[in-house]
Amino acid sequence: MKIKMRIISCVAVIAMALLAVSGLSAKSDEKPSMKFTETIHDFGNIREDGGPVSCDFSFTNDGKGNLVVIDATAECGCTRPSYPKEPVAPGKSGKITVVYNPLGRPGAFNKTVTIKCNGKPSKVRIKIRGTVIPK
Repeated sequence: MKIKMRIISCVAVIAMALLAVSGLSAKSDEKPSMKFTETIHDFGNIREDGGPVSCDFSFTNDGKGNLVVIDATAECGCTRPSYPKEPVAPGKSGKITVVYNPLGRPGAFNKTVTIKCNGKPSKVRIKIRGTVIPK
């Protein structure tokens, strides 16, 4: 009798675990997704004494849940990203603005901005590049 009860208990625990796992996989299908129209922007030639330059990277949430941008970081202080602080609803768009300061940085540049979000994938990289013409 004790063996039957243990078997029934084990089967019940396994069944509950399988239900929990299937519930988690269903929720992953509801994740938001950040899809960019472009992930690289080429400034071409810019003047060192021309002041900072900026560009916008537009994205759409093509997932099923609200997209939250957690953070956007650049490799160095010459590049500054800004991002939406409010959630982006499914089907809606947003933008990441990247500002690059060429002062004191003559020559070619290639910078990466890493965006962290609650979507799939959870990290996205966008890039800017160009050449700074000395003053």
